[in-house]
Amino acid sequence: MEWWEDEWGFRRPFGFFMRLGRTLRDLEELFSRWDEFGYGFGPFGPGRTDIYVKDRTLVIETELPGVRKEDIRVQVEDDKLVVTGEVHRTEEVREENYIRMGRRYGAFRRVFPLPEEVEDPAKIKARFENGVLRIEVPLRRPPERGGITDVPVE
Repeated sequence: MEWWEDEWGFRRPFGFFMRLGRTLRDLEELFSRWDEFGYGFGPFGPGRTDIYVKDRTLVIETELPGVRKEDIRVQVEDDKLVVTGEVHRTEEVREENYIRMGRRYGAFRRVFPLPEEVEDPAKIKARFENGVLRIEVPLRRPPERGGITDVPVE
């Protein structure tokens, strides 16, 4: 049996597992906050998001795996587009003597800044199909592109 020293210098036979447990809790907290950084998050969902302008329309396409249409809400709050919802998914696979069940539950929230060029928030359209939410935001004019500026990397 191996002995591990904890942060106070005590030798513990299962110290490794205690450290591993703390590390896993830290990772779980980090992944549960990924939606705040715009990356979607871990086991629940939203997935990847594409944002682009086509003609005079801002298009936001975001993956929402395991989410039902009735569990999605799209709102405009001031100058932000907010997508919220919940995942309620249970999966069961039966193969001969093997049974696997998986459950995914949780709420999500994604916030997208809207440009000044938004024509009218009441004209925004959202459609959910095949696990992808597509939001179309009509613009008065295409956003102006600034010049290109090189930023030195230090």
